Amino acid sequence: MAACRALKAVLVDLSGTLHIEDTAVPGAQEALQRLRATSVMVRFVTNTTKESKKDLLERLKKLQFDISEDEIFTSLTAARNLVEQKQVRPMLLVDDRALPDFKGIQTSDPNAVVIGLAPDHFHYQILNQAFRLLLDGAPLIAIHKARYYKRQDGLALGPGPFVTALEHATDTKATVVGKPEKMFFLEALRSTGCEPEEAIMIGDDCRDDVGGAQNVGMLGILVKTGKYQAADEEKINPAPYLTCDSFPHAVDHILQHLL
Repeated sequence: MAACRALKAVLVDLSGTLHIEDTAVPGAQEALQRLRATSVMVRFVTNTTKESKKDLLERLKKLQFDISEDEIFTSLTAARNLVEQKQVRPMLLVDDRALPDFKGIQTSDPNAVVIGLAPDHFHYQILNQAFRLLLDGAPLIAIHKARYYKRQDGLALGPGPFVTALEHATDTKATVVGKPEKMFFLEALRSTGCEPEEAIMIGDDCRDDVGGAQNVGMLGILVKTGKYQAADEEKINPAPYLTCDSFPHAVDHILQHLL
């Protein structure tokens, strides 16, 4: 299947694929330069809700990654777009560092709940406030539902378990805007002008990165960095197009076999 494709775009996950917090994956900067030296367009897609796009870009630049702001598509952007579309006033259960991406959004007297990764806010009183809003009919918008993510000190709970708890308690279903949702990948590809069949996704999350991309028609490469756990590639069907050690190895494969 891959041999028949004309590869035009590469979507790259950030946390766990290019870097883990303030440490770059070895060789990732040079591999990105090699990828950019080709004719393919590169975009960066992330579910991170721990910081604003501006802060994320500053982090990447400190790590010597050659990335511009307009190349990054985040789940925070997708969430803001949906809030504006629905014209709701959200209770924002996100990290304080992500709040700049919601600047100008009315949040007083909330009638919706937006939930991302917010460790400092995931306690009984705040979650109960969200619970009561949902019981009153407020929509639940999940920026994403990742089960866990990788920190320097090990794996840590993602927002998924907390979203699921609120769904269970209120017998409602969240609208999810980030990976692995089909619309997220299509929106990320829109600026490239490419069809999913002309693109490939590289990431460390078998379900959200690779599974989501392949469900929309892209190829998916799973890297064994970040949150990857042994045999993750067996958790999705179809299996990843390729599983390899790291982002530089993924770039090697693209250069040697897909261009």
